[in-house]
Amino acid sequence: MRKDRSAPIGTVTALWLESRAVQGSLTGEETRRRIDLYVPHGQTGAGLPLLVDLVGFTAGGPAHTNWKNHGESLPERLDRLIHTGAMPPVAVAFPDCFTRLGGNQYVDSVALGAWEQFLIAEMLPFLEEQFGCGGPGKRGVFGKSSGGYGAIYHALKHGGSVWNAAACHSGDMGFELIYRHEFPAVLRTLGKYGGSISAFLEHFHTTLKTRDEDWMTIMLLAQAASFDPDPAAPWGLRLPVDPYTCELIPERWANWLACDPLTLAPKHLANLRALKSLFIDCGDLDQYNLVYGARRMHQLLTANAVPHAYQEFPDNHSSIDYRMDVSLPILAKALVG
Repeated sequence: MRKDRSAPIGTVTALWLESRAVQGSLTGEETRRRIDLYVPHGQTGAGLPLLVDLVGFTAGGPAHTNWKNHGESLPERLDRLIHTGAMPPVAVAFPDCFTRLGGNQYVDSVALGAWEQFLIAEMLPFLEEQFGCGGPGKRGVFGKSSGGYGAIYHALKHGGSVWNAAACHSGDMGFELIYRHEFPAVLRTLGKYGGSISAFLEHFHTTLKTRDEDWMTIMLLAQAASFDPDPAAPWGLRLPVDPYTCELIPERWANWLACDPLTLAPKHLANLRALKSLFIDCGDLDQYNLVYGARRMHQLLTANAVPHAYQEFPDNHSSIDYRMDVSLPILAKALVG
């Protein structure tokens, strides 16, 4: 639903890219990927900055371009923000990175596929060559939840060299607060299938109706596939806990923690300093404890004199797309300026 009916309507083009980076994934991911590209009204894309939207768990990029009841789709939000002068014109890409495990952390994984390379080495050249948008100095990445993790991860690993601005909304950081307490429930769910991850996934993909506990389990399996895949295991999956006692396996859990933005940040501060803009926010009532990781990141960046904007807002983790009214103008102005 359009909030500003006077705003000229931009163009959304559905494109398809055959990915080599995703080939050979142990989870058997589809290699033909849809990428929606938004271009403002009256523009072709040429010369515009390019923002990339990384969506959260259970979604794919094109979900953000769909019609939305009692709220704006992201293209409608962009139309309004650009029309009112809140932000300069930009092109925005919506890549479909959905997986058979329900989501993606936008990292390279032998289990799920090389999604980091898909975004950087395949998607960016594919779009920039066709539409003339983006290019060095004019690329930004943003996302919420798992997409927020992807945005801060890519900023840490490729800030300045690939990405020039980033916004992390309620992104995964502080893994011991987010994931560790979920493992007992995951083991109880897997116990219904003899402890077999493969048997659980067979049920998940064939059942007529999934349960809430199933979604929490598959989400933790998606994280396991991203942070600590096992090339020798079915689906490439293993958990970082003993299946009988739920004790952490130190070497397994260490691989998870190595992917925590709070662990990565001290090693990649120079990349964050190379950004034109870094925005981080989180609701102070976030039900997944993400605000505490966000606060730790804010303190770490402040202590190391890394320029960034940090905001907390009075809300939880759900239905917070309105926060993009704050972040997107910041990114767009930084890339134009």
